[in-house]
Amino acid sequence: MATYNKFNVFPQDLVTKGHDFSADAFKVMLTNTAPVATNAVKADITEIAAGGGYTAGGFATTITLGNSAGTETVKASNISFTASGSVGPFRYAAVYNSTSGKLIGWYDYASSLTLTANDQFAVNFDQTNGLLQIA
Repeated sequence: MATYNKFNVFPQDLVTKGHDFSADAFKVMLTNTAPVATNAVKADITEIAAGGGYTAGGFATTITLGNSAGTETVKASNISFTASGSVGPFRYAAVYNSTSGKLIGWYDYASSLTLTANDQFAVNFDQTNGLLQIA
């Protein structure tokens, strides 16, 4: 299972209107260079080369919001991808706001992966607790 890490700037971006989860677009991009917690924007991350069905900028994810008893949950749709050729290597999947370029967090898959044609890769977000909850 991938380990989730947040970028240090994410909480600040939340309280300074850096993300509009009801209007902005969000994506997940792949990298084989370890992100660091002090990265702040997409340009700080070295993305893998496009090809094999992987598009520069990564995969779009749909954000949904829900409120239950005063707790707001921000959920992201899972991403499933079937390679049409060689993709990678990559070890990390970085979640970012593609409207503003601001980073949210990244998943570490513990070792580098390389996909070949017809290999599948998925980013499965927590559909109970979401990307974040604010109570």
